[in-house]
Parts: sequence; C-alpha cells; structure tokens
Amino acid sequence: MTKHSNPNARNAESLISPQMLKEGLPPLAAHLEFIEQSRQQIQRILSGEDSRLFLVVGPCSIHDITAAKEYAIKLRHLSDKISKHFFVVMRTHFEKPRTSLGWKGLLHDPHLDGSNAISTGLNLSRELLLFLADLGLPAATEFLDPITFHYLGDLISWACIGARTSESQIHRQFASGLPMPVAFKNSTSGNIDVAINGVLAATCSHSFFGITEHGSLSIVETKGNRHAHVALRGGELKPNYDADSIAYALEQLKKNHLPQQLVIDCSHD
Repeated sequence: MTKHSNPNARNAESLISPQMLKEGLPPLAAHLEFIEQSRQQIQRILSGEDSRLFLVVGPCSIHDITAAKEYAIKLRHLSDKISKHFFVVMRTHFEKPRTSLGWKGLLHDPHLDGSNAISTGLNLSRELLLFLADLGLPAATEFLDPITFHYLGDLISWACIGARTSESQIHRQFASGLPMPVAFKNSTSGNIDVAINGVLAATCSHSFFGITEHGSLSIVETKGNRHAHVALRGGELKPNYDADSIAYALEQLKKNHLPQQLVIDCSHD
C-alpha cells in the first residue's frame, strides 16, 4: 500500500488462504461425514420428517477455547440423555456483531486486548470446531463476514444471518450458496418481514463477488439454499415468539409460498 492509495487505511497485511488453514488443521473423513449427517438431520427436523426439536445451545460467544471445550464435553453428555426428543447443536459464535462499538469476537481479537490477532483467531476457531467434530457434537455459528465461511464453514452444521445483517443483499446472496441450513433472524426492531425477505432471496440463485479456497477473487454462482428459514429473536420493545407472533410468522411464510419452518431464539427478550 502506498501512502497515497487510501489515507484512512493504516495497514494491510497478507492473510493465510482458506486452503492453507485447512491443510494446517485438516478434518478427518469421519469429521466431514458426521457434519454432513448433522446438516441432513437438521434439514429433516425443519421439514417435519423427524419429529424431534433441534436445540442450539451455548454461550453468547466463544472467548475462551479451554472453557468452551469443557462446556462441550458436558453438553455432549446431556445430548446423549435427551437425544430421543432433541437434537443438540453447540452455539459457537466467533464473531460479535456490534450495534456501535465493542469486542468483535474471538476471531477478531482472541486475546481480548485490542491486539486484533486475526490469524490466531482463525486458528483457535478452527481448533475448537475440530474438537467438536471429534467429540460428535454439531456446531452452529453466525456468519458475520462472508469470508469467514471459507475458513470455517466445512465444520459448521447450522448457520444464521443475524438481526443486523438479515437485510443485507451481500448476506442474502451469500446464504444462497451455503451448504448447510441457514436461518435469517428478524431485525432488532422485531420486524419479521426482513427475515422473510431474506429467506426469499436466499432460496434463489445469485451471482456475486467472492473468493476461492486459494484466496483469489472470484465470481460465485449459486443455486439457492432450499433450507433457508426464519428465526424469531424478539425485538426492542417485546418478544415476538408468543403464540400470536408465531401464528403471524407462519401465515406470512405461507403467503410467500415458503416452507412454514421457524426457529425460536430464546436468548433475547
């Protein structure tokens, strides 16, 4: 970068490519088979083929890998006990969307000190996901930056697009090419139309800018994600997952000729 190229950019450094990170922290064939089975299991639950509920359980965000592994072991034991009625997925959010400012998550600032060691964050995030796959516990995450998918997406069984990005065209077209079920959350105001429009867009094919596994810029063409769905996460004034709100959401999905599939995010008021 020259001093005249962008006066507001302080620095730019090269980042390891997705392929190189995966070569350094590779999944076993058994891991990939388990994750594919988990994705299909969630799809069957969403479609009603499996009568169980699936639960996404875990901390708001991952900040300590050791603590997260300890948590995962306990969650795996619980999962075994309730597997007849519930399919348990661990929440592993490595990026934190902020309304204004704040800690951006393990991926961006793994040392929690503002040093922004993103390369370390990528390694730690992938290390935890491999641990979960080895443990036999599916992982869920929110993809805040679409580039993150290329580094971690092969180890994720369920994904979501958050309340602050559900209206983003970039995220909607990105979700259309994801290989796992993906939820669109309603806006922070509680408006579910944003989420429904997100699902509508994600079920269609798109062409957009992206990157390859080698880190090169590319044009991505997608088929559309048939397993996109809505997540109700409450709003600024009140919850929106009461009986009336759920009935309204299902009615709107039906009007838009979308599968009547809902996920309830109980971690918000």
